[in-house]
Amino acid sequence: MLDLKRQYQPLQNELLAALGHVLETQQFILGEPVAAFEQAAAHQLGAAHAVGCSSGTDALWLALAAAGIGPGMSVVTTPFSFFASVSCILRAGATPVLADIDLATFNLAPHAVEAVLGSSRGAAVKAILPVHLYGQCADWTAFSALAQPRGLQLIEDAAQAWGASWHGTHAGSLGHAAAFSFYPTKNLSAAGDAGMVTTNSDEVAERARMLRQHGMRRRYFHDEVGWNARLDGFQGAILQIKLKYIDGWNEARRTAARRYHALFHAAGLAEAGPYPAHGIVLPHEVPGSRHVWHQYVIRTPRRDDLREFLTARKIGSEIYYPVPLHMQQALASLGYREGDFPQAERAAREVLALPIFPEIREDEQQTVVRAIADFLL
Repeated sequence: MLDLKRQYQPLQNELLAALGHVLETQQFILGEPVAAFEQAAAHQLGAAHAVGCSSGTDALWLALAAAGIGPGMSVVTTPFSFFASVSCILRAGATPVLADIDLATFNLAPHAVEAVLGSSRGAAVKAILPVHLYGQCADWTAFSALAQPRGLQLIEDAAQAWGASWHGTHAGSLGHAAAFSFYPTKNLSAAGDAGMVTTNSDEVAERARMLRQHGMRRRYFHDEVGWNARLDGFQGAILQIKLKYIDGWNEARRTAARRYHALFHAAGLAEAGPYPAHGIVLPHEVPGSRHVWHQYVIRTPRRDDLREFLTARKIGSEIYYPVPLHMQQALASLGYREGDFPQAERAAREVLALPIFPEIREDEQQTVVRAIADFLL
């Protein structure tokens, strides 16, 4: 699925020098390496502020808490995402409210959110948390039209979307606040866990910085109950180096996605969809969006059998995500049941992510497509 050695080798000297600087200066927690990365990251995204933290999960919680989301409030999000999209709402003390997904992009569907806002569950909603799934922005035009007249906050779960944009505006500077993950598999990746909150609000940024340090504005004076969610100097140093290359890496992913498209069409495997019949339905980039292809996710009706076949051929694949959040045992208290979100449930049965990373070779992609053809034809 991913070969990080190919990314590391040409950067080895730069990365080791950056880590050596941290060791020499002993700025292991926050400090200059993190501050420099924050400044460069904010500039690249066109955001006023960037606040580094310890993980993408902590970034989601910090974004919500810093934006004032808490007990007595509800937040609408998707059932088709990583667990943290919902668990961080609970961690902030708020109630998650779910809405179904768009069948073509897998992102939160604006029409489904609108229906929720008009229901009994919508009365306490104070924010919408769309996820830019697989590297493509949610329909921000539609969500802004829903949120603004109702006075709702828009919080971006941009964990998979560094470099993505919506009508020219970068993910991370679309909403009131945004959360990124730099987990090692992400487009922009650390050498471990790391995350970031971005915002154009001075108040949200100040609160996020305070909350990531146990609620301190002054050392040992705790204004609120925060958390230890600081970014360490090593990760800040690594990310500052990698930030210089991320645009090129994202463009290489876009090239790889176009290559997959061409290969699948040439092999006669691609179906128009929206649902697969016998072949596969390819992902696509919607108008106005710049997709950064964190994942290349196809739909196929015999997904589990295909994955076993690929594994036997020593070809990596992954299912993001096999169990929708409303069907997770840990979230049974939300009161949802199977059948409540049919699009998310169907996607969970059909999606399969294929290998994609900036350094993937054309012959490797040809091998993937040939194997899928052998299975389907």
